[in-house]
Amino acid sequence: MGKITAFAISSRTLFDKPTSLSRFLLHQINNNNYNINKHSSCISILPGRVSGLTVNQSRRSFRSGIVAMAGDGPVNKSVEEWRAVLSPEQFRVLRLKGTERPGTGQYDKFYEEGVYECAGCGTPLYKSTTKFNSGCGWPAFYEGLPGAINRTSDPDGRRIEITCAACGGHLGHVFKGEGFRTPTDERHCVNSVSLKFTTEN
Repeated sequence: MGKITAFAISSRTLFDKPTSLSRFLLHQINNNNYNINKHSSCISILPGRVSGLTVNQSRRSFRSGIVAMAGDGPVNKSVEEWRAVLSPEQFRVLRLKGTERPGTGQYDKFYEEGVYECAGCGTPLYKSTTKFNSGCGWPAFYEGLPGAINRTSDPDGRRIEITCAACGGHLGHVFKGEGFRTPTDERHCVNSVSLKFTTEN
């Protein structure tokens, strides 16, 4: 069991269909200093600490509609610690599951040889030999390094999120069966800001 330092909840669950847990969250929001980010039908909440609220971190989603935010791997930091080591944009994407604008990322059209690591914790994620030009506006890879990336269905079931297995940082989404001529017929659509490139020694 571990304490949640960030979480998201659907606005419908929070306001329209209150449960004992959502009532507790509303009480915490009203009585503490929270950074609340609203994204369409989902509200992400970043407290400094949620007193007494725990969750089995191996389970990402719950019937109540609450989803644990990034941070279920061996690298665990508080919200304040992540803010201290990440840029505002890195924090927005890696910890709040944001998305950078297409065509703006540093590694979109970058093809040097090396390894792409997690910008949050430095875990190697992709080899440059698996990167290809998909034309989507974000870096695309056809596979990650073994055991480096976790896959989780989005709450709406439409896409598969990919996260760093070590720190839980949001990378992007993976798509399959798009017809690209790659060994896996997969496209890992990754935010540049979630990555850090290093040359192979």
